[in-house]
Amino acid sequence: MTKKILLLIVFVFLTVPLIYSQKERIEYLPNFDKRTLHFGYYIGINSNSFEINYHDQSGFDPNSPVNPIPPRDMFVSVDASLGFNIGFVIDYRLHKNINLRFEPGLVSNTKTLTFVDPNLNATVDGIPIYANSTNNLEREVAGTYLHLPLLLKLSTNRLNNIRPYIIGGVSYDYNFSSNENNGKDNFEGEFRMTQSNFMYEIGFGVDFYMYFFKFTPSIRGVFAINNELVEDYNPVDYPEYSSPWTGPIDFMGTRGIYLNLTFE
Repeated sequence: MTKKILLLIVFVFLTVPLIYSQKERIEYLPNFDKRTLHFGYYIGINSNSFEINYHDQSGFDPNSPVNPIPPRDMFVSVDASLGFNIGFVIDYRLHKNINLRFEPGLVSNTKTLTFVDPNLNATVDGIPIYANSTNNLEREVAGTYLHLPLLLKLSTNRLNNIRPYIIGGVSYDYNFSSNENNGKDNFEGEFRMTQSNFMYEIGFGVDFYMYFFKFTPSIRGVFAINNELVEDYNPVDYPEYSSPWTGPIDFMGTRGIYLNLTFE
């Protein structure tokens, strides 16, 4: 359902500017883009998931930290719900077609992780390795982030009252809900992620010049640079064996789509 909604929004996003530009119109805000500095705000929705890469789980790779008994591949299924974005815009004009933008804001979303085939019943000489752990296979990861992107906006020349552009840059995310410093981990039902994270972003949008303000719908992809996973502690009695939840994961990072409506 989420993917269908996003595809519908993208379709509307691409077709409306074509219809809007067909007729000659009165040019609104003719001097707006001559300002060196201007401000605005945005609201929007997001669909944030995770990109997950795994270590070798066969038991034959000596460089893999995973020691499954018996060999079995665990993987994580991610169910992402729609979240929201809100923030403000500081836009600095570098050139008639180039702007530097700082867009600090808050991002909130929730993901449900389902661990498929974790090796919870592993034993050594008939003794369970993870005997004192929870057997819950789902974790709800609720995230509220301070999102600090620094972006470069490259715009076409204005056509009547529209102006398409592409945008890209880097961002810093502070995760208020990370649990990074929590002494508990998945053995006690707590999933932990890093508090400070770095992303790169790329997207496109269209500026619509209205009578009193500029209205901009935009679509942006956001991708993690660093690994956001905080690994579980190894079992006390069997330190050579990694966690059945986080041990098989080599990399786990945000991969999301942001749909913003900006008013300047």
